[in-house]
Amino acid sequence: MNRIPGDRHSGPTRRALLTAGAGAALAAGCARGGAPGAPAVATSVTVTPTATPTAAPTATPTAAAGGLTPGVMTLFKDPGYNFNGLLALGASGAGAAEVGEVLTAVNAINGSGLSAQSYVKTFRALGDQLLKAPPGAPADSQSKRFRALRAAQYYGQALFFVLGSDDPGSEEQLYRAGRGAWDAFCDLCEPAPVKANVPYGSTPLPVWFFRPDTSGTPRPTVILTNGSDGQNVDMWTYGVPAALDRGWNALVYDGPGQGQLLFVDQVVFTPTWEKVVTPLVDWLSARPDVDPGRIALTGLSMAGDLAPRAAAFETRIAALVAMPGCVEPWLGFPPEIREILTPDKQETNDIWNKEVVPELPPDAADVMKKRFEPFSVPAMLEARRGKLFTDFYTPATRIQALSITDVVGRIKAPTLVLDYEGEQFYPGQPRRMYDALTSPKDYLKLTAAQGAQLHCSPMAPQLHCEVVFDWLQKTLPDR
Repeated sequence: MNRIPGDRHSGPTRRALLTAGAGAALAAGCARGGAPGAPAVATSVTVTPTATPTAAPTATPTAAAGGLTPGVMTLFKDPGYNFNGLLALGASGAGAAEVGEVLTAVNAINGSGLSAQSYVKTFRALGDQLLKAPPGAPADSQSKRFRALRAAQYYGQALFFVLGSDDPGSEEQLYRAGRGAWDAFCDLCEPAPVKANVPYGSTPLPVWFFRPDTSGTPRPTVILTNGSDGQNVDMWTYGVPAALDRGWNALVYDGPGQGQLLFVDQVVFTPTWEKVVTPLVDWLSARPDVDPGRIALTGLSMAGDLAPRAAAFETRIAALVAMPGCVEPWLGFPPEIREILTPDKQETNDIWNKEVVPELPPDAADVMKKRFEPFSVPAMLEARRGKLFTDFYTPATRIQALSITDVVGRIKAPTLVLDYEGEQFYPGQPRRMYDALTSPKDYLKLTAAQGAQLHCSPMAPQLHCEVVFDWLQKTLPDR
């Protein structure tokens, strides 16, 4: 490879390094997302705060997860596809998937050859099928409800890989199909969630406010925050039923870089997430069925960075859960990707366009399209045309700006920091967050022995919810 002046590398070419790191880039910051009866055996730990350690090096999913998905836990040989497949399978416990449907889709994909095209085609067809009448008698409202929820899951599965398929331009259409299924599900809930648009700049935030009943009783409320690439259905799996079963309200929303705001309104992630959460707290506090003194905030996947950032400035948050704790999302990208970024925009983009892009394999290019679209509208629009973005600098610096290392100490709310055995995207960061916190805090690591290994415990969301909501109940007890 020809190197441009000032290239800092020696040894392996960037092409070799990028190819090796592509799997990690694919799922970095992913947030899509156990059998009942097994109690949680993880324990909370309280430790005297120490100096924040140096960040542990990031690891690829293959390296970090080695041996952690044995046997039937390996649905696909590629770790990125496997992780997403496990998220779908794990959602079955919340009714957001069906084991037989997922495994049948997995077999079909493997049988035709694993690729973005086969994955998207298979899961999209499954979503379409579920919105039709089931075999036998006409579907009643309950059947229609959960068929729509499963359809939302499968459309979300297809959406994640659509930019690498033969029809990347169908991304918005596929998002709308999943959103339509989600809304159809919500409309059939009893009681149906309150749908509203909460003011936020020039683009309001769509919200779905779930309540145990319509009595108007003031209740504790949890704001469920998705990460990068997550869909509303994931917030059902990771919190809504658990909240309702305990008499809590639950708020699901799309923020910048997520759902409607990304795919339709074209609004990318912001580092000032308190400006997103504060209008939500305002809206909730004005409702008679919300106890304003017991509003909790959770953040799944990359929202393990966003939610703590919000809590550092929005003091009405009474309890915080980071799932997992994340202080620097940029470290979720492989070092080979991060080293492209320099302080100078022109130099950075020259490295990207002249040295990296010409030799980037197609699958790695698809990875980069997906990873950068929530941070750059031009990158998203180019990806929908089947092209790779040319401005690496702007989205990369936006991701860098999500660092919250300098504000974690401002958090006053009691905080639970989750970690996972084999955490493949933010290794070491949950502990960094825990050590930097000065508020009342707990650290809890979910393990392979519980079937709860890997980022966000994709195979054990029920256990995940038990841990989170037991802690919330303890922290914000009835009064």
